[in-house]
Amino acid sequence: MKKITICLLIVLSASQFSCKKFLDITPIDKLTGNNFYRSADDMESNITDMYGRLFDKYTRTSFAGATGEFRSGEAIPAVQGGELRRGLGRLGGHTRQTPDPRGNTDKQVIPETTIDDRLLLEAVQTGRSWSDYNFGDLTVWNEYYQVIQAANLLISKIEEGIPALTAEQSKRYIAEGKFIRSFCYFQMVRLYGDVVYYTTAYQKDPLPRENMVSVVNKCIADLKTAKPDIIWTMNDPSLRGVRASRGAIVGLLMNLNMWNAGFDPANKTKYYEETAALGDELIKSNAFRLLPITEWATVAKGRSEESLFELFRTLNYNDSDNPFAQANPFSPFADVFIHFPYKQPEYTHRYSNAVFTELYMKKLYPDEGDGRLNYWFVSPFDQNAETFQLKKFAYNTFVDASNPGLDINPDNTYLIMRYADAILLRAEALAELGTQDEEAIKMLNLVRDRGRATLYPNAVGDTDLKDAIFWERAKELMGEGTHYFDLVRTKKVLNKTYTDNPLTYDKFNRGGWTWPINPSALNNNPYMSLNEYWIGTGL
Repeated sequence: MKKITICLLIVLSASQFSCKKFLDITPIDKLTGNNFYRSADDMESNITDMYGRLFDKYTRTSFAGATGEFRSGEAIPAVQGGELRRGLGRLGGHTRQTPDPRGNTDKQVIPETTIDDRLLLEAVQTGRSWSDYNFGDLTVWNEYYQVIQAANLLISKIEEGIPALTAEQSKRYIAEGKFIRSFCYFQMVRLYGDVVYYTTAYQKDPLPRENMVSVVNKCIADLKTAKPDIIWTMNDPSLRGVRASRGAIVGLLMNLNMWNAGFDPANKTKYYEETAALGDELIKSNAFRLLPITEWATVAKGRSEESLFELFRTLNYNDSDNPFAQANPFSPFADVFIHFPYKQPEYTHRYSNAVFTELYMKKLYPDEGDGRLNYWFVSPFDQNAETFQLKKFAYNTFVDASNPGLDINPDNTYLIMRYADAILLRAEALAELGTQDEEAIKMLNLVRDRGRATLYPNAVGDTDLKDAIFWERAKELMGEGTHYFDLVRTKKVLNKTYTDNPLTYDKFNRGGWTWPINPSALNNNPYMSLNEYWIGTGL
């Protein structure tokens, strides 16, 4: 990892990638020339730079928080001393709790910013007092297109032919480039809906946004051709989950299919069937496993046998020039849900700034014997800021009380896709097909068994099975940036039974589930349009 980090630093300091002029991105420099693409080392440097850029983009803000549980409304502010004041009416069948303004802090405001559309719009435009969380960066897509352009260029150069590469190496690097490219498009589709799609190395002419179902289908087709050309998981344990593999491609394909199943209902059976088959292929590969819940710290630290893909973070290289150490200190999901001893220093972190509603916790954990309650929480049903903690991402605590100016979170990775996610997607697809409930229950119970939870009864035809799988995903993947996207693609975001921040059909159809697109996207592109929901006063 140290070798990769050093390599990344060299490339970051020496290179710039670009997209097309109309996307207002820095011009391409020497990395576009044939003189650079000569060896496997050149490929490694280029790809490492792409991962570094993705890491930088993801960690500029609390991505998993803002796009996950924050926006669905289950995270609420907490105050020191546990004195919560009732307010904001009733949402989702319970009274929402808000802090006394006299005890309010920026971090306590964070969960509230994404459930009020006008407040969210103001936050991304001005930053307000919570500017450190940089929610405005979620509206900017240029960095994704920088990475896409780099991937397009790499694929193009390899396809032209690089004598120093073997046929096997060429296929593997193309597959990795296609994964990175498709991952970027998937991130943007989930954030913005329709996006500009292109795969040419030197795209010059401006293009309009393309229907997101079409974009996702093109990504699926692209990844299908890449899947056989890369190994299931990296042979080097230090790169497991950190670099793309066949497991990562299969996981992304499953997510892409399930997204389109929600937005292309005429073809949903095809998407469900493909997801189920891909999940079966992944399981039969025996390349991944669910670690015992007692070893969760290993999963959270990163590079575990459960990781399909992650943006690896470590504090082992804690220097001012290291991009892996330069993540926004507020980017980890757990930042507002933990305090000392998991967060340092003690005297400024004696209480959590946010908690989950009691109703939501009881929906997730009707079985209080579930082992995840013990391993992932402190006082899980207590909304007292001095007792509640989400320690799911707090096991690898970095202790350094020598610098009182530090705001230190535990030393954990950013989980993007892992084996449990894929297993539950397969369970969901099987349940939706309606003819393989027994296999769906088997998948569901794989995850429950690892979590030491009560197994789901083998009741074929049970109408509650789909809901059980939905809530299992909400529980198992809490804080990993999937929850709100699950609500959107399943349309459960329209039903207050499943979210404290439901959308009306009108808001959903007008794009209320998306994020605003920064107006800079209009630069030099006469065909570009922004998300209409966020324009004007019709929120």
